[in-house]
Amino acid sequence: MGDEQLDSLSDDDLLPSTALSKLRWRCRRGLLENDLFIERFFNRHADVLTVGQARGMYALMELADNDLLDVLLHRPHTHSVTEDPRVQSVLHLLKV
Repeated sequence: MGDEQLDSLSDDDLLPSTALSKLRWRCRRGLLENDLFIERFFNRHADVLTVGQARGMYALMELADNDLLDVLLHRPHTHSVTEDPRVQSVLHLLKV
């Protein structure tokens, strides 16, 4: 599940402001720990996010809260979503 507005855009395009608002809304989580990672990510990178990174973030948001936290904390996991280069790009920014 993503934003249909992104369908016609290239991964390298900057994320339009309306799409950024939708992404922020979709990224709200039930675990405070996840929200802290995500809020820091948006505070640092919102102005330069690409469509590809937004697609990566949407893929991460499909994970359950505890699974997402495992990924963010470098705990062992078996989630194939993290093999996507767009997800890897987002994870790098989330962990910095």
